[in-house]
Amino acid sequence: MKLRASKLIRLTRGILHMWFIGVDVGGTFTDFHALNTKDGRVAVHKTPSTAEDPSRAILDGLSALMETAGIVADEIQRLAHGTTVATNTLIQRKGAEVAVITTEGFRDLLEIGRQIRPKMYDLKADYPPPLAPRHMRFEVNERIGGKGQVIRVLSDEAIATVVEEVAGTKTEACAVCLLFSFLEPHHEHRIGAALRERLPERSVSLSCEVQPEFREYERFSTTLLNAYLQPIIGQYMKTLGSRFAVVAPKARLGINQSSGGLMSVERAGDMPIRTALSGPAAGTVGAIYQARLAERPQVITLDMGGTSADVALIQGHEASIGYDRTVAGFPMRLPMIDIHTVGAGGGSIAWFDRDGLMKVGPLSAGADPGPACYGRGGTEPTVSDANLVLGRLPDTLIGGVMGLDVELARRAIQPAADLLGLTVEHTAHGMLGIVVANMVRAVRTISVERGHDPRDFSLMAFGGAGALHAGDVARALEMRELIVPPAPGILCAQGLVVSDLKEDFVTTRRLPYNDKALDAVTGELQVLCDRAETWFEAEGIVAVDRITRIAFDMRYVRQNFELTVPWVEIGAVGEPPDMSSLESLRQRFYALHKRTYGHFTETDPIEIVNIRVTAVGRAAPEQPVPQGDSKSTPTSPIGTRAVWFEADVPVDTPVYARAELNNGQVLRGPAVIEQLDALTLIHPGDIAKVDGYANLIIEVGVPV
Repeated sequence: MKLRASKLIRLTRGILHMWFIGVDVGGTFTDFHALNTKDGRVAVHKTPSTAEDPSRAILDGLSALMETAGIVADEIQRLAHGTTVATNTLIQRKGAEVAVITTEGFRDLLEIGRQIRPKMYDLKADYPPPLAPRHMRFEVNERIGGKGQVIRVLSDEAIATVVEEVAGTKTEACAVCLLFSFLEPHHEHRIGAALRERLPERSVSLSCEVQPEFREYERFSTTLLNAYLQPIIGQYMKTLGSRFAVVAPKARLGINQSSGGLMSVERAGDMPIRTALSGPAAGTVGAIYQARLAERPQVITLDMGGTSADVALIQGHEASIGYDRTVAGFPMRLPMIDIHTVGAGGGSIAWFDRDGLMKVGPLSAGADPGPACYGRGGTEPTVSDANLVLGRLPDTLIGGVMGLDVELARRAIQPAADLLGLTVEHTAHGMLGIVVANMVRAVRTISVERGHDPRDFSLMAFGGAGALHAGDVARALEMRELIVPPAPGILCAQGLVVSDLKEDFVTTRRLPYNDKALDAVTGELQVLCDRAETWFEAEGIVAVDRITRIAFDMRYVRQNFELTVPWVEIGAVGEPPDMSSLESLRQRFYALHKRTYGHFTETDPIEIVNIRVTAVGRAAPEQPVPQGDSKSTPTSPIGTRAVWFEADVPVDTPVYARAELNNGQVLRGPAVIEQLDALTLIHPGDIAKVDGYANLIIEVGVPV
């Protein structure tokens, strides 16, 4: 089999010597990372998020960054944005009013679901009601069969009737989800065209475009979620795009996807569900980038921010991709970086359950009013308050811009201390122990429970609070090495800077894996690759920057779940590799099945379920050149303060400025390292060294 090569003959990289800027909007802060691709200069900035209008923090912060770093608007080539707007909209149920059009007899599929309980041992727990109530779900007389055959033809009269029913509602969007439309989408396309002609002001989501895969319930749910978000996210993207065009008219705006690649702002407006895990995915991309620089292929990430902690497992500098996820209680099926999230952040609130035991999180103080120590009216004890009381945080953050009040923090923790009969410091230490235990469980979920030993990995800590707690997490898991990137609190924004453009294409074709499999998939595979080439052309990606990855979802016959098995990667230049045989897939499937489930068999029949093509347009800047060890005098501490590493007694601890650390410098714990975006805590017995890329490599538990 040979896939047609690109007709483009331009082979020069499409990157200009200008500024790449990444902006990550979190629950507490909006972070900026700017890279000059000509001279390697880096500028970072941090500003409080504006939850009521995230674009305000983006544009105000961008203006401040440009002023402090001397960035000229015409020199900005790209701004990449990681957004939480979609996730927050789902959590708060503030999306649009949505109508649904489906096959006759299937209007209740969204409520029937998989007929399983969301919590196994809670007989009263139920899934949230569908985002489209039953009276907003309309049926149409048509039917596609399980092999893509037309069983009941969709008439023009049926289309006109159902479109008028939708027109009679006050909905802002419509989701079209017909049975087996992933095999034959013609009926959905006809309804979609009629809706767009009759109701041009309403958003339309077709399941054959949003999620063209089998598993009807998940496809219906994902399409409904996309329609629910379209008016909100579409307007947000349009507003952000127009405002950004005024600030930087020559720059291109890219939106990060949950799968870890960028898409255009127009595409994000059409497919907002793809941004549901946009921010955490960017952090994983940034972690992979720094892991490559540090030459650490096996890494577990710990991204701890103001409201939550995200963990992911990286093997061979690659993060695994998952396809099934629940967001705000709703199932969705799209390619996403496999990230596990727990409610453990700097703003996580300590509280007492009915059993009298203290819990920390998932409720968070957020950015407003924030932790008590912020002095903005918060009164409940949070993780940040505990860190301040224990001397782990200074009395100012963000380079002195934000002051912290230790007395307000002590006052917030005092009621809990009185209830426990302990000192404020002992109570604060216990709060940190609980939040660390929450993160340890999250790490075990993505490592031990999947057959990986965390002791074989390095723990990369980032986010505003990750490096404060990573030492305790590593000790609990017996991990021996920590990596703290140069700007840990800005790593998600950095990940956006080093992200490539990306688009995923998939088709479901269930067929047996045998000698005839290659002939059976050739046509479908060519269609997907042609779609990838069309996307490359539309995005203006030159030939040398194009990469096409092909994979198959495979499983044993009668197995419920499939595994995504990579096949080949077609490089940007030259002839594609030999793809005359699919035999290599068999051994890869066996190896992946054993790693995932602990066993495999060579006798049971295998089948292919989905064909996947991922188009990648290389847009990231080149990796920097490492700096050698400095010959200058080691940096002296900028001060000392009492830090409580244990609950009983503080330790006089030197404090260093991260910006003043020299390459090759070695620090023995205890130590605190301060910088604009985060703080790093080095425990007694730990040894930290600065590598050639300014990473802190910390050996955990080394005797003094």
